[in-house]
Amino acid sequence: MAVSIQTEPFDPGAETNAFLLANAGAGAAVTFTGLVRSQPEDPIGALILECYPELAINQVTAMIEQAVVRFGLIRAKVIHRYGTLRPGEPIVQVMALAPHREAAFQGAEFLMDYLKTDAPFWKQEETPDGTRWVDAKSQDDAAKARWE
Repeated sequence: MAVSIQTEPFDPGAETNAFLLANAGAGAAVTFTGLVRSQPEDPIGALILECYPELAINQVTAMIEQAVVRFGLIRAKVIHRYGTLRPGEPIVQVMALAPHREAAFQGAEFLMDYLKTDAPFWKQEETPDGTRWVDAKSQDDAAKARWE
């Protein structure tokens, strides 16, 4: 299990390759990479993520431990950036290694649903009209509710 909360950019391909090197007993690996998006109808110049790194590391580690037990994962890793990010840059990568694909998919989804709703990150978007806070979306809460 590993958590990295960082300001530095990361290479999702390199992270995936490194994660897969420790795959004893695995039959499935799932990786998800979330990117900063800017839509033509609602452009943003940057996404500003704030967090308390120590708190984030502790809380995300606890969720990974829960996912490992709940889904029988062999290993899981979360990388999450904070600071100022531009459209197209990776924000988050979740990786789950399991004996079978269902457990790997469920473990990765469980972790992403937690990160979207409960992880201690606060988002602001820089737009042509100024800066605005990003609220949690009801569909994210609904996705998380399926695990309760």
